[in-house]
Amino acid sequence: MSIGEKVTVWGILFILSVIGITLTYGGAVLAGLGGSIYYLAAGLATIMSVVALAKGRPLAVKLFGGLVGVTIVWGLWEVGLDGWALVSRLVAPAVLGLVFLLPPLRKRMEPVSSWWAGGPVLAVVAVLVLSGTVAVMSRPDLPSAAPVASGASPQGEWHNWGGTLAGTRYSSLSEITAETVEGLEVAWRYDSDVPLLNGRPGAEGTPLAVDGKLYLCLDRNVTVALDQETGKEVWRFDPQTNPENLGMVACRGVSYYEAEPGKTAECPKRILLGTLDSRLIALDAESGALCSSFGEGGTVNLLEGFGDDIPPGVAYPTSPATIVNGVAVIGQFVLDFLSQDSPSGVVRGYDAVTGELRWAWDAARPDRTGLPPAGETYTPNTPNAWSIFSGDEELGLVFVPIGNSPPDYYGGNRSEVAEKYSSSVVALDVKTGKERWSFQTVHHDIWDYDVASQPVVVDIQGPDGVIPALIVPTKQAQIFVLDRRDGTPIDPVEERPVPQGGAPGERLSKTQPFTTGFASVAGPDLTETQMWGVTPLDQMWCRIQFRKARYEGVYTPPSTQPFIHYPSNAGGINWGSVSIDMGRRLMVVNSLHLANLAQLVPQEELVPGQGYVHGVSLIFPQSGMPFAFKQQMFLSPIFAPCQQPPYGRLSVFDLQTRKLLWSEALGTAERAGPLGLKSHLPFRMGAPGMGGALTTGGGLIFIGASQDSYLRAIDIGNGEVAWRDKLPTVGAAVPMTYRSPKSGRQFVVIVAGGYPGMDAPDHATVVAYALPQ
Repeated sequence: MSIGEKVTVWGILFILSVIGITLTYGGAVLAGLGGSIYYLAAGLATIMSVVALAKGRPLAVKLFGGLVGVTIVWGLWEVGLDGWALVSRLVAPAVLGLVFLLPPLRKRMEPVSSWWAGGPVLAVVAVLVLSGTVAVMSRPDLPSAAPVASGASPQGEWHNWGGTLAGTRYSSLSEITAETVEGLEVAWRYDSDVPLLNGRPGAEGTPLAVDGKLYLCLDRNVTVALDQETGKEVWRFDPQTNPENLGMVACRGVSYYEAEPGKTAECPKRILLGTLDSRLIALDAESGALCSSFGEGGTVNLLEGFGDDIPPGVAYPTSPATIVNGVAVIGQFVLDFLSQDSPSGVVRGYDAVTGELRWAWDAARPDRTGLPPAGETYTPNTPNAWSIFSGDEELGLVFVPIGNSPPDYYGGNRSEVAEKYSSSVVALDVKTGKERWSFQTVHHDIWDYDVASQPVVVDIQGPDGVIPALIVPTKQAQIFVLDRRDGTPIDPVEERPVPQGGAPGERLSKTQPFTTGFASVAGPDLTETQMWGVTPLDQMWCRIQFRKARYEGVYTPPSTQPFIHYPSNAGGINWGSVSIDMGRRLMVVNSLHLANLAQLVPQEELVPGQGYVHGVSLIFPQSGMPFAFKQQMFLSPIFAPCQQPPYGRLSVFDLQTRKLLWSEALGTAERAGPLGLKSHLPFRMGAPGMGGALTTGGGLIFIGASQDSYLRAIDIGNGEVAWRDKLPTVGAAVPMTYRSPKSGRQFVVIVAGGYPGMDAPDHATVVAYALPQ
């Protein structure tokens, strides 16, 4: 045997020895924690193979071939024909099995059939191919239904963030169908030249389509009007925002308002813009000029009533105002993880023409509807409303999704007001600002499960007739259905016992509300067998961490012991909300499936100057509380998720029966991989994503959102991807559609602006698609 061959053999012996010792030690730890004994057995078998190989005995390859065979049986027993779950169990052992076919190793051992190594490898390939075939064949094939008018914006326009005040994200336009969508092509693109703020992407807007123009905001709140047919810039307004120390830089959109005839001579059609430095600005929809009669010279100061000592960058709008019966209702994002000394979460209604404050809903002082008296402020530390509202003009209500009370992860000394309104939906009388009703989705929320989704207004057939309903999607992946007149549940809600035993001084709710209607899109609770990783080694590590951490389901309370936070504070269902196909009466849900590993940290143990971001962990200071909060994505040592895929799903429910019709992984593995590398694998995995879906009369779902940066058109009947196109970056937004008055063509538009943690482009891009003329 040559020197090179000897080096090869002893190198392989060393690698296999390390693997065998690691598996044996880690397997013993895992078995001691009550976990699977497979890794201990696999480690011992590997070490025995190494010893036999060192002695030049053919038993080495037989032992390892047998191990691969046993691994196949074990993998199928644990996860069945789940392809991605099998990959982490089978691929690495199969690749190592091929090592025994190398000439230097075969020369070292007595002749032994290649089938001892090659046979199990071929079996692995066969199992993986079979699992992929089964996954494809498992999709249902549902009949299509004829679309009906939806009450969407007139003449194929898009007047509100969610299409209409109802927030259904549906258009009855049907030129683009599953049969014609293959011809969809880029009609135009608009590349923003606005630099990112501190290198962080923030363009998450859904454009509005009115009178042949598209209106949207870009990074830094720069607002533009584009020609619907060509994408050419018609006008631009730069508010010259001067934000400091921002926790969120998002701009999710602008608002459109058309005044009643004769009510105002200036700006009868206007765009309202909320800025990152806390202003509400009115612009002429035709020219982009300031509407000087609105507020003071076109601007309202949203910090009025907050006091003079409020620090910059802690309270500001990231979502557009919702205009109901001429009242522009707006909330604000509040940095709710710093301390209990946070600004008010007050919700205010302004006259959409004059900018005059009509009312303010201060949850702690419901009797006050105006500015606080001199020397006072709106009540600090009340839950804020940062997401998108919806409305019902006939009932005169605006539906406000409410966030958590700061700080997010410890509530031992929260006020009664915070306990009542945190993580709830509140219906306010848009004329007076008075509360009509409220419904809480989480009691004593210490998981940051604020209501992030726009509530959706839709009518549902009940046993005694049509019921005006409100659909409330949540981060904890539940979907509540309420009577929007009074907030009573249409689908019964049960108070179920939840885990207890949190941090010292905490006061947990003994029960939490669970809907009995739509199934949770989070799926069943996590188990050890769902732990993942690229190789058996990091999968074993994930299993050990799972066993060491506390996890008892969705409401496992934060404590000083590491605990698994799933769904995480990103959801579940986030601000992309759900979309309702009004013609087919189907509900489309985009959901995220990623767990965090988190724990409370006593304040005295914090490293001075550690700050908000530390390595791959986030530190939430929670100043004034006994504990800070530390969290990170639940990742293996090579930065692969400890959960098995999918991490993003698209699901469709029958709105009437609440039945799940189909659920498919959304997104590929192209931009995912260990150590932050991109695998470029085109296989459907279910990638993380942020954003929402559009449904159309053509029977299609349009959605970006996914980490792999595609815009997809999906057949709503069976979940098949009918078309897709690569975007310049992640489209973390909700697509929209309109009919151009110039050509009569239907366009589909999405803003691709990236998303923190997924992509950081140089600038945002607006992409419009249409069928060829």
